Amino acid sequence: MNSSRLNKYLLVFCSGLLAVLGFAPFGLLPLPLLALAFLFVRWQHAQGKWQAARLGFAFGFGLFSAGIGWLYVALHDYGDMPMLLAAPAIAVFAAMLALFPAAVGYAEARLRSRLGGRAGVPLQVSLLLLMPALWVLLEWLRGLLFTGFPWLTLGYAQAAASPLAGYAPLLGVYGVSLTVALSAGLLALIWIVRWGRQGQLALAALLLLWLGGAALRGVEWTQPEGGLLKVSLLQGNISQDIKFEEGQLIGTMETYRRLAQGSDARLIVMPETALPLLRHELPLSYAELLRNHVRRNGGDILIGAFEREHGLYYNSVFSLGSADSQSYRKSHLVPFGEFIPLRPLLGWLINDVLRIPMSDQARGDQRQQVLQVAGQRVAVDICYEDVFGEEIIRYLPEATLLVNVSNDAWYGESHAAMQHNQIAQMRALESGRMMLRATNTGVTSVIGRDGRIQHMLPQHEEGVLTAEVQGYVGSTPYVRWGNAAVLLLLILMLIAAWQFKQLPSHLQGGEGSSK
Repeated sequence: MNSSRLNKYLLVFCSGLLAVLGFAPFGLLPLPLLALAFLFVRWQHAQGKWQAARLGFAFGFGLFSAGIGWLYVALHDYGDMPMLLAAPAIAVFAAMLALFPAAVGYAEARLRSRLGGRAGVPLQVSLLLLMPALWVLLEWLRGLLFTGFPWLTLGYAQAAASPLAGYAPLLGVYGVSLTVALSAGLLALIWIVRWGRQGQLALAALLLLWLGGAALRGVEWTQPEGGLLKVSLLQGNISQDIKFEEGQLIGTMETYRRLAQGSDARLIVMPETALPLLRHELPLSYAELLRNHVRRNGGDILIGAFEREHGLYYNSVFSLGSADSQSYRKSHLVPFGEFIPLRPLLGWLINDVLRIPMSDQARGDQRQQVLQVAGQRVAVDICYEDVFGEEIIRYLPEATLLVNVSNDAWYGESHAAMQHNQIAQMRALESGRMMLRATNTGVTSVIGRDGRIQHMLPQHEEGVLTAEVQGYVGSTPYVRWGNAAVLLLLILMLIAAWQFKQLPSHLQGGEGSSK
C-alpha cells in the first residue's frame, strides 16, 4: 500500500476519532456531522467496493476505539484481566463494531455500481439516498444483533442542545441519526460541487432540515398530570473494588440508611444493586426502618438489590412504603457481564479470568407492570436497558415518570457515565417524560422531558439530589410508532434510489453524476 493511500485511511480514522468529541461530556456537536460528511466524500471517490469497505472500517475503528475505550477500566481495573489481554480485547471489540460502517461503504458502492450503469449515479442519489439510508439501517442492526450494542449511535450526540433533537419525539434516536446523515450528505454535496445552483439548493435544504428540527422543539407532545412531586436520588459513591466485599456490607447499608433518612421526599430512589445482597437477606429491622420513614413522608422508596427465586438470580428494584411492595426485574442483560453466552465454551473467562460478581443472571419478563408509587406510575429500567428506546416505550403511555438506576462505577473516571446520561436524555425526548437517574458514583441527574439536564450531582462524591418533578401523560409519535416509522423511511429512500435504475438512460446522467 503506497503512502498516499495509507494517508487516506489515516485521515478517515482520525475523523472517526474526532467524532467522539461530539458526544458527552465534550459536546462539540458539529464534529460527528463534519466527520461523517468527510467519510461520505471519501466514499464518493473510493475506487471500488472493497476500498469503500476499508474506508468505512477505518472510520468505525477510530470512532469505537476512542468512544468505548473505557471498557478497559472494567476489564483491567475491576475484572483483573491482564493489560496484555484487556487492551487487545478492546481493540478486537472496536474492530467488530467497525465492520458495520465497513458494510455501509461496501453496500453503497455495490448498489451505486448496479444502479448507475454507464451513465453513473448522480451525487444526489448517492449522498442523499444511499449513504444516509444505509448508515442508519446499519446503526439499527447494530442495536439489534447479538442482543444489541447501539452505543455511539450518531443521533445521541444531538441530545439535547441540537435543533435536530426536535425530531426525537417523532422518529426516535435513529430518526435523529437520519437527519445527521442527511445533513452530512448535503454538506458533502456542497463540498464536491462547490457552489452554483446545486450547492445553493443543498444549502437551502440543510437550513430547512435544521429549522424544522428547531420548530419541532417547541411542540408539547405530552401534558402534565397532577402536581409536583418531591424526589430524592441517592448517590452512595461506593467504590466498585469494595462494593461486593462482605466486610463492607454494613458500611454500605449504613450509608444508604443515612442518606434515605435525611430526605423528606415522597419518592426516594437508590441506585442499581445499592444493597449488594439478596432481597430476602435484607434484615427485617432495616427494611422496617426505611418503610416507616417513607410512610411518614407519605411516599415510597425504590431499592436496588438482587433477588433469588427458584434458584435463579435477578437484578431487581423493589419498593417499600405507603403503597404495596412491588418489584421490577431487569430483562435486557449484558453479555458476559450479566449472563454467559455459550457457557460451555466461555464460562471459564467470566468465572476464572474476569471474576465478575453475579455474572449469570436470569431475565425478567419483557413486559412488567409499572410501579404505582408516590402517586405516580413509574417505569423503571436498570442500567444498560435505557440504551434501547424501543424497549422503554413498552411502558408508555401508562407511565408518568421514567426512572433509571445504574452503576457506572465499573468504568472509573472515564467518559462512560456522561455518555450514558446523554443516552437517557434521548429517552426523555422520545417519550415526553422526565427521566430520573439514581447512580452509585454518577451521573445522578434529573432530566426534563425536553432532554435537558435540570439537576445533576458531581460524580464520584456521596450525595443526595433532591428536586421537584412533574409527571406527564400522553403519547409522542415515537411512543405510538416506535422504530417502524424510521425503518419505513429508510426503505422508501432505498426504493427511490432503486427507481433511478428504471429511468431512461438519457435522464440518469447529467451534471454532478458519479463516474
